[in-house]
Amino acid sequence: MSNNNISNNLKDIASEALDWAVVQKDMKRKLGSDIYESWLRKIDFVEEMSNYVLLSVSTRFIRDWITSRYLDQILQIIKVYKKDLTRIEFKIVEQTSENENDNSPKANENTENVSFIKDTYLQYNRIDPNKRFDNFITGTSNKLAYEASLKVSENISHYNPLYIYGGVGMGKTHLLNSIGLSLKEKNKVMFISAERFMYQFVKSIKSNDMVKFKEYFRNTDILLIDDIQFMNGKEAMQEEFFHTFNALIDKGSQVIISADRAPNKLSRIQDRIKSRFAGGLVVDVQKPDYELRSKIVKQKTEELNIFYSNQVNISEEIQKFISTEITTSIRELVGAINRVVSFSRIYNKVPNLSEVKVVLKDLLNIGENKVTIDLIQSTVCKFFKISKNEMLSSRRSRYLVRPRQTAIYLTKILTSKSLPEIGREFSNRDHTTIIHSVKTIEKLKEKDAEMTDNINNLKNQILYNKENEI
Repeated sequence: MSNNNISNNLKDIASEALDWAVVQKDMKRKLGSDIYESWLRKIDFVEEMSNYVLLSVSTRFIRDWITSRYLDQILQIIKVYKKDLTRIEFKIVEQTSENENDNSPKANENTENVSFIKDTYLQYNRIDPNKRFDNFITGTSNKLAYEASLKVSENISHYNPLYIYGGVGMGKTHLLNSIGLSLKEKNKVMFISAERFMYQFVKSIKSNDMVKFKEYFRNTDILLIDDIQFMNGKEAMQEEFFHTFNALIDKGSQVIISADRAPNKLSRIQDRIKSRFAGGLVVDVQKPDYELRSKIVKQKTEELNIFYSNQVNISEEIQKFISTEITTSIRELVGAINRVVSFSRIYNKVPNLSEVKVVLKDLLNIGENKVTIDLIQSTVCKFFKISKNEMLSSRRSRYLVRPRQTAIYLTKILTSKSLPEIGREFSNRDHTTIIHSVKTIEKLKEKDAEMTDNINNLKNQILYNKENEI
């Protein structure tokens, strides 16, 4: 076959239209059947442009949900088949049923549990198919809350109300979501934040629509309310919530509540409401211990590795470091893994421990107030065995220029100081000098392994007061 024929064949392949059915199949395989059936199946292919693909969904809510959670993954899947496609655009195409007025059982089959719910309520009833019991990782700090949630899912009204409290990012919303997911097939489930409850309450008053508001919330089988602490103040709204709560308990509906503190610590919440909360089962989710943090880091790393087709390689040393150092919340733990994975994919390399520490410096309680320009200058001077006066002088001897440029580079990457601010701290040097110093060190790092080791060593000394940890 001639070179021209080969070239033409390649062009033909490149010009083939994107096969959306194949993309959908890949999305289902990589993102899971639950996510695909709940959200991604709703996407329709419209048109392929030169560098982007136009897709459609039926509502703005579906578009926003997909965009905020799955857009990057969908684009990565599309680029496997068409590398030239660099972005995704959505348009809203409202779907109208041909038999809108058909009252047959088939037409109402899928909506009987929500037939009386207005769209304004539905769009806030957001149950995330990703947050299930089977992917909630348990340890001693959250086992009781997990078991209680599981029990409620098996036998509603067993603990009523169930009140789960704990700090930010501990998994409370995951548990509420899991309960909603497991019960929504056979029950009318409402999962709403306290803030949204307030919003709907005020909106109903303004539109003189309180009858429908009461009907909706008092006719649900399972009411899950997230972050109840935000219901503070607002006496009229608390009054309505109190009567709604009593009506649900009286008719045997299940109420599950989450908050960031115990019932008796809630501020500006009526005592009678706090008393009702305390009368059910109150369980707390504590900070994750090392064992739980380690399990979470390992599982999250494995999940990302599978998603990125084994292109992610985070060493056990780094996993252990993250599990040891990130202790505040599970959310921050997962965020740390995502940052390290992003670094790995952007720079196409496995980060070393020193680089991980820099990437995660704000999560490791290394405040910028601890990293001062004076500390950087002193550390660099000690490392290169020169005085601070020599570093800040106008002399351009080689043994002084390199340490000076190194200190400027470290100041730029370890603080948020502007170029003029950095220049002032280095004997009023011009900002162009600062830029030149940063670029010089960056180029040297690419060619000189010793320079890279020196920078990593200095970072460890400045951030952690540790030496020779590369």
